[in-house]
Amino acid sequence: MFKSVVLGIALTLALGLIGAYVLVQSGYIPANADARPSRLETWMAHTSLRATLKREAPKGPNPVAPSEENLLAGVRLFAQNCAFCHGDARGAAAPSPIATGFYQKPPQLATDGVEDDPEGYSFWKIEHGIRLTGMPSFRYALSDRQIWTLALFLKHMDKLPPAVQHAWQQVQSWPLASANQANQK
Repeated sequence: MFKSVVLGIALTLALGLIGAYVLVQSGYIPANADARPSRLETWMAHTSLRATLKREAPKGPNPVAPSEENLLAGVRLFAQNCAFCHGDARGAAAPSPIATGFYQKPPQLATDGVEDDPEGYSFWKIEHGIRLTGMPSFRYALSDRQIWTLALFLKHMDKLPPAVQHAWQQVQSWPLASANQANQK
């Protein structure tokens, strides 16, 4: 009896793996960036990300102090490294062509902000990227201090001092935006 149960479980697992392999090999699981992922794929990605952040994201306070100088540095870093995907102060009203073409759509952080996320979560996402979303790892491009400075800006982007808010309003999500505006005049 026990052998039959074990054999049945093993056979079921083997058939499931073979079925999954055939499904993947058949091309019925979309690989194109403009296809909506299945509920299972979405659930797996979100669940894995939440668990990874809970386990691996830094838990302590941000070592970069919240000052006007550091927030301005965060705006500059965001403009140079993030705005073309995550937008400018206009948020969802003006995504760049790159952001429009992604699926999963990158959040336009002025409207879909992360101010309520712990800064350690933002640090981890910037440092490591997020698999299968287009979010790259900046671990080799930015220093830890620069990543913490970005996390500081993201945490406070909804309540910036006037000079920093002015700088944030000047950020353009797409380099052609200024050229297109100039051509329309």
